[in-house]
Amino acid sequence: MRTGTPEKGTISICFVNEALVCVRANGMDQSLLLSQAGIPLDLLGAPRARVSSRQYGQLWRLIAKTLDDEFFGMDEHPMKAGSFALLCRTVIHSDSLEQALHRALRFLRLILDGLSGELVRDEKYARIILHDKPTRAPGVFPAPKRAFTYGTFFVILHGLACWLVNRRIPLLSASFRCPEPDYSAELRAFLSPNLEFLCQTSAIAFDAEYLDMKIIQSERSMKEFLRDAPANFLVKYRDSASLTARIRQYLRETPPQEWPGLSALAGRYHLSAAALRRRLGGEGQSYRSIKNDMRRDIAISLLTDTDQRITDIAAALGFSESSAFYRAFKNWTGIRPNEYRSASRDTTSHA
Repeated sequence: MRTGTPEKGTISICFVNEALVCVRANGMDQSLLLSQAGIPLDLLGAPRARVSSRQYGQLWRLIAKTLDDEFFGMDEHPMKAGSFALLCRTVIHSDSLEQALHRALRFLRLILDGLSGELVRDEKYARIILHDKPTRAPGVFPAPKRAFTYGTFFVILHGLACWLVNRRIPLLSASFRCPEPDYSAELRAFLSPNLEFLCQTSAIAFDAEYLDMKIIQSERSMKEFLRDAPANFLVKYRDSASLTARIRQYLRETPPQEWPGLSALAGRYHLSAAALRRRLGGEGQSYRSIKNDMRRDIAISLLTDTDQRITDIAAALGFSESSAFYRAFKNWTGIRPNEYRSASRDTTSHA
């Protein structure tokens, strides 16, 4: 039995909390926004909780509309609603990705006061370097911003670049001026496994050859793209070259009841079981954690986007008993599956 819906990836609750910082700072009602996005308020206090990409995308749009700021209030000057659409129109007719990125960075320098990006290229690598607004006092450097601020800038720009050439551009590394946050594992999934913190500048790096690629999108394709962007970048352009990503793709195409054991999976990649463990360990993963994450993401998608009975969802995910699924889901998210579905449906209906 297949799950009936594709696993689309989920977003950690820490990103929800980070997105709501500006809402709380302005004394606004975060519970109303969460309700309209279909996110149960109780999840904010559950560190392991996750929400669907659809829920997070809805929250992103609601915050942008409420604050009239598509950058979560993280700059001195708001990125007013509609700015991202205008950015896309600014770059869509570029001749190459390099030209598009130069135009995008110039556009963002006009919109944002506290951040300024530049594209630097050599024979092999390209880097997008993000500078904080300098202080007026000589020799005094500005305090670093939140990792979420730098990460959001990079996710938007990288996601836009990937869409323009219709392929994922692997990021070789990413660096941040700020200290490492608790959710750095999430940033590694969205950007690059090679993350560094407390650096002199914030930057992302990729192979320079991508800059020569032609823009293949059009005004027509842009209309459809803008319906979900930029929130969909968080799951659409994750790292696809790692062994973890390849295993996830294989499992995504296989019913959970038929997922192979470790030895059989290792054979698919011409590895021994021990070698597979070492490779996954080097990426901060294990086969068990990958399967658990996949089941969690599929469960969240099915609970929020379908009317399948919970007993059927449990069976589809390979649980022999519904009670085991209830325990697992509460361990994953901090809330039972029936409560999660009920809260999501209630908040969505109120919206």
